[in-house]
Amino acid sequence: MGKPAVVWNPSFLGYDLGGDHPLNAVRLDLTIRLATGLGVLDGVDLVAPEPAADADIERVHDAGYLAAVRAAPVSGWDVGHGLGTADNPVFARMHEASALVVGGSLAAARRIADGSACRAVNIAGGLHHAMRDHAAGFCVYNDCAVAISWLLDNGFDRIAYLDVDVHHGDGVQAAFYDDPRVLTVSLHQSPFSLWPGTGLPAESGAAGAEGTAVNLALPPGTRDQAWLRAFDAVVPSLLRTFRPQVLVTQCGVDTHREDPLADLALSVDGHAAVYRRFRDLAEEVAEGRWLALGGGGYELIRVVPRSWTHLLATVLDRDLDPDTPVPADWVDHVARLAPDRRLPASMTDGAPTDVTAWGGVTTDAVDAAVRDTRHAVFPLHGLDPDDPRD
Repeated sequence: MGKPAVVWNPSFLGYDLGGDHPLNAVRLDLTIRLATGLGVLDGVDLVAPEPAADADIERVHDAGYLAAVRAAPVSGWDVGHGLGTADNPVFARMHEASALVVGGSLAAARRIADGSACRAVNIAGGLHHAMRDHAAGFCVYNDCAVAISWLLDNGFDRIAYLDVDVHHGDGVQAAFYDDPRVLTVSLHQSPFSLWPGTGLPAESGAAGAEGTAVNLALPPGTRDQAWLRAFDAVVPSLLRTFRPQVLVTQCGVDTHREDPLADLALSVDGHAAVYRRFRDLAEEVAEGRWLALGGGGYELIRVVPRSWTHLLATVLDRDLDPDTPVPADWVDHVARLAPDRRLPASMTDGAPTDVTAWGGVTTDAVDAAVRDTRHAVFPLHGLDPDDPRD
C-alpha cells in the first residue's frame, strides 16, 4: 500500500458556526500551521477534496434534511431539523461547507480502498453527532458514517469505528446499530454527567448485531493512566476478535483537562499515546488500514493544535519528541491573535502515560466502568469478561 495521505484544503475553514461558537475553525488553521512549522508535513502532497455528492451524503441522511440544510441560510432561523439552535446555528453556504467536510473524509476513505494510501487523515472530519434527519452537537452532516457506508460498498465488510471524543459517538452508533459489519466503540465521559446523555454499556447493538455497539462510560476527572488502562482492557481484545479490515477513528481532543466543555482530565501526552495505540492496532488487525478523523476539542490554542499535530505525525510515522519546542513563528502568530493567552512552550504537558494493566479488580470508578462494559459485550464475542487475559 502507498504512503499515508493527509486531506487538507483551507476551504475547510468555511465550516464556520460563528466567532463565539465553541467549534471555531481557527483550531484547524493553527494545527496545520503548527504541523508545518515543525516539519511534520514536509514533502507531503496534501489531498484537496471535492464536496461530497448528494447521493453519498444520503447514504446516512434523508433527502429532505439535505433540502432543509440548503434552504436554511435563506429561509430564516425557524427551519427545524436541529438547525438554527445555539449548538447548530445557520451560516452562509452551510450545505456546501458541510459537504466539503464529508468529501474530505470520503477522499481519505477512497485512498485507503484503492491502496494508494495505507493510512489517511482528515482533521476537519469527525462530526459524529449528526443524525439521519437532524443536526446535533455542532454537526450538520455525519462524515464518519458516510465514509464507513462508502467503504462497506467498496470492498470491505468488517469495519471498526473507535471514538475517543469526550462525548458519546451517538450518531455513528445510531447509523450502524443494526449492522453486524460495523463495530462501533465509544469511550466517553459518563452520560450521567455530560450531553448527549447516551452511551451506557447496555447499548450494545440491535437484534442481529448484538455486541457490535460498545460503550465505555468513564467518570469525570479520569486522567491519562486510568483512561489508557480502560482502553487497553476493552479495545484490543474486541478488535482481535472482530478482525476489522479497516480501522476508522474519531480523534476528538475534548477529553483534555483544559477543555471548557467537559470534565475528563487527559493531556496532550495522553492523546499522543492514544494515536500510537490506534496505529499499532491497525497494523495488527487491519493490515495497517487506518482512517483518522478529527472531532471535538474546544481549547483552541493550547490543546487542539498540539494534539492534532501529534495525530498527523503519528499517521505519517514522524512521531515527535514530546519535548520538541513549539516554533517561535507559530507562537508569534498566535500571540497576535490572542495577546492575553498563555501559550505552550513545547509539545508536551509533562504528564505520565505509563499504564498498569487492568487486573479484573474494581477498586475505583474507572475499573468499575471497565467491568460494566466487559460484562455487557465480551460474552457476545466469546470472551471472558472476568479474565484479564481476554
